[in-house]
Amino acid sequence: MNFRVWYSTESLADFIIENTSLQNHHPVKKKLFESDAKSSKDFHKLPDHIKKIVYLDAPDLIVELNAEPIFTIEVSSEAGTGHNAFQRFARLAASVENDVPAFYVYPDAVIVKRTNTNEKWDKINPLIFKALDYMMTIYRIPAFLFYFASDFSVQKDAKLSKFKQSKGLVYEKNIKYAGCPDLNNSETASLMKIIDILIERVCALGVINARVKLLSLREFMDRRSFMISEFTAKQGNMDLSPLSATKKIPTQYLLNYLNKYENGTYKIGELLRSRNETVVYQVDAAFRGDPYPGCLAAIDYLVCREGKSFEERKYNLVLLWGKLLVDENNKTICIGDGKSSINDFIKDVRASSSKNLLDKSFDELSNYEIPRYYMQVRYGSMYSKVKHIRVYSYFSDCILFPDGALWRDA
Repeated sequence: MNFRVWYSTESLADFIIENTSLQNHHPVKKKLFESDAKSSKDFHKLPDHIKKIVYLDAPDLIVELNAEPIFTIEVSSEAGTGHNAFQRFARLAASVENDVPAFYVYPDAVIVKRTNTNEKWDKINPLIFKALDYMMTIYRIPAFLFYFASDFSVQKDAKLSKFKQSKGLVYEKNIKYAGCPDLNNSETASLMKIIDILIERVCALGVINARVKLLSLREFMDRRSFMISEFTAKQGNMDLSPLSATKKIPTQYLLNYLNKYENGTYKIGELLRSRNETVVYQVDAAFRGDPYPGCLAAIDYLVCREGKSFEERKYNLVLLWGKLLVDENNKTICIGDGKSSINDFIKDVRASSSKNLLDKSFDELSNYEIPRYYMQVRYGSMYSKVKHIRVYSYFSDCILFPDGALWRDA
């Protein structure tokens, strides 16, 4: 059996390999490159089945058996309030949408100190559990969160934490595993146990057959139940961020707003018209990436998605840069002056064109560029655009700015 571990950080690869049954299979470690936009000399060398998982955003680790990915891992040590817990959600979605289990390691709470305040625990936004659970319901593939080790469970007073220097987080002492959570923590042990069960199953049944049965395993059901109970115990509700930044409107209001782009030769297509209502995610900020791409992906699963494709949505999903103003009298919308322009989006798209080789003649290509050129012939600029442009255009049925709009027709 040929196991390979694709990593962005080698210490995490060693941590997972050497503390699970992976060590018995002597996996080969391989460097994982995020995108053609960031690693133009190396990304095209990734196998096609790995490229498919990183099409939105690259996880920290991908483990495969005989060229079939079996799970991905994403690790964060950030405070999880507000939008932050969702910052990397698109990475999890990219994995699960390809039928690959995703494991998210994230702190229950992190000690923060803000101006003129004492240290306090910044707790995780419990809505992340609901988003992961809805994604599991649609795909029937595990998407589990495990807490990054901390002493929050035993010391609620942040000022008295033994690990205040590391924001309350407990890191593994072995320097070889720098940045990884403490192995003695129960949540870390739970992650390793789940990985071991998964490896045992894929070895016994094969990757494809094992995948469809994982959520029926008792240990996997128990983990899912734990996540559901955490949502409830932490007073989770559907009014938390980022859903607090959304508003549902009649789709006709959106169409009335967009009709200024219609004329005698063009009418907006059937996709937007096929749904009676539209969910608008308002971002009143300068145009940028994190944390908004992950939040947009999470909103899709929290309130819009009913199936495995964006076409299978109950509601349209619109990303609006600015403030939404609903004009009930004229049954339309307006966009208040915001901090972003459609030209900010166009600028980032144009910047990505510098990675494009398709306008070159063969004689202009260096030898190392030939396989990359061939990749771009097949995929176009799919992997050459920056992450936030990829995610926004993948999840949004429509993107609105005060001075312009983009939308799908189908």
